[in-house]
Amino acid sequence: MSTQAATLIHAGQLITAENNQVLTNQTIVIEQDKILAIESGFRTPAADDTVIDLRQHTVMPGLIDLHTHFYTQLSQGSYSDAFRMNEADYALRGATFATKTLMSGFTTVRELGDNHQISVALKKAIASGYVQGPRIYAAGKSLATTGGHADPTNGVSYSRMGDPGPVEGVVNSVEEARKAVRQRYKEGSDLIKITATGGVLSVAASGMNAQFTEEEIVAVVQTAQDYGFKVAAHAHGKEGMERAIRAGVHSIEHGTYMDDETMALMKQHGTYYVPTISAGKFVAEMAVMPGFFPELVRPKAQEIGPLIQDTFARAYKAGVNIGFGTDAGVGPHGDNWKEFVYMTEAGMPAIEAIRSATYHGAQLLGLSDQLGTIRTGNYADIVAVPGNPLENIELMGQVNFVMKAGKIYKQ
Repeated sequence: MSTQAATLIHAGQLITAENNQVLTNQTIVIEQDKILAIESGFRTPAADDTVIDLRQHTVMPGLIDLHTHFYTQLSQGSYSDAFRMNEADYALRGATFATKTLMSGFTTVRELGDNHQISVALKKAIASGYVQGPRIYAAGKSLATTGGHADPTNGVSYSRMGDPGPVEGVVNSVEEARKAVRQRYKEGSDLIKITATGGVLSVAASGMNAQFTEEEIVAVVQTAQDYGFKVAAHAHGKEGMERAIRAGVHSIEHGTYMDDETMALMKQHGTYYVPTISAGKFVAEMAVMPGFFPELVRPKAQEIGPLIQDTFARAYKAGVNIGFGTDAGVGPHGDNWKEFVYMTEAGMPAIEAIRSATYHGAQLLGLSDQLGTIRTGNYADIVAVPGNPLENIELMGQVNFVMKAGKIYKQ
C-alpha cells in the first residue's frame, strides 16, 4: 500500500464501464495521474488525503467522443470562412471549442479531419498545459480523391482549384495513397481519416457515391499499419462503405445507407460503427432554413440527415460494434451529450450508450489499457453527474465534475 497522500473519490453510484454493472458506495483511490484502487465503502482518509464527496452522484470514466472537428462550428457563414479566416483564427477558435468539450465531460476525442494541422497543434498545446481541453488523437487532413468529400478545393472558382495532391490530402492512385499517409505521419497525426464516399456538406453533387478504389484503401490501411495508425472511414453509401470494410479500416463514420449485408460484413471484420446521429439531426434541421447551406448541399442534408438514427437502431439490433461519436463542429461543440439521448431513443439501453463512450471508445482507439474504464492502473479520467443517468439520460448534459489524468478541471 502506498504511503503517499491520495485523492479519494467517494462515489454514491459507480459505473466502471468494464461491464453493465453499477456499483454503490465506492471509493476510488487516485495517486498523481492514475487510479490506484477501487474499494467498496467510503474509505476514511488519512491526514494528508483529499476527499471529493460525490455520494449524491453517478461517477463514470471520462467520456470519449470518437468524431470531432475543433477547427470549425457550422454556421450560415461557414462556407466563406476560408476566404476570411487565417490559420491562427481557426486555431484560437478551436481552443475554445476544446475547452468547452472538456467541461462537458469528454476527456478524450478523435479529431477526424481539419485544415492547417490545427488539431495537431491543439493536441500539443493541451498536452503542454497551454490550453484546457481533452486528450486529442488527431487525424490531421482527411484523405480524399479529386473532387471527393475532403478535396479542399471543391466549390471554388476554376482559377483557384488547381490540382491538389497527397500533401494536400488528395490521392488518385495506390502510390499517392501511400504518400498521403506518410505525409500525415510527417505532420504529426495519430491516425488516418479517409472519405470513402461522398458527403453531405461538401460542395459536390453526390453524398453517397464510392470515391476510392478498394486497392487505394488497401494501400492506405497497409501503409497506416507501418506507422501504427488506425484508419477511420467517412462513408454514407453502401458500395464505398463495403470497399472500406473489406480493405480493413477500423471504423465506419455515419454509415447511413448500410444494409444487412454491410452489417454482416462489419461483424465479420470486427469493424466499429460511429453513427454521429447528432450531426444528421442538426443538418436536417438547418436544411429547412433558406440560405444556410449552398443549394448543392441542401438536398443532401434533407435526404441523408434524418436517416442516421434509424441506421443506428438497425446496426445496434444486428450486434455491430458501436462507438460514440458526434461529428461536433457540424453541430455545436458542448452539445456532445445529446448523442446519448438519440441513442437511447433508438433502443440502446443507457448503460450501453455510456459504455459506447467509454469502454468501446478506448477499444477502438487501441487504448483500453489506459482509458475508458475505472480500474487500477488506468488514467484517472473521471466524470460525474448528479443523480442517476440510467433513469434520466438527459443528466449526461449536467456533468459537474471533470478530472483528467488526476487533475480536476470542474468541480
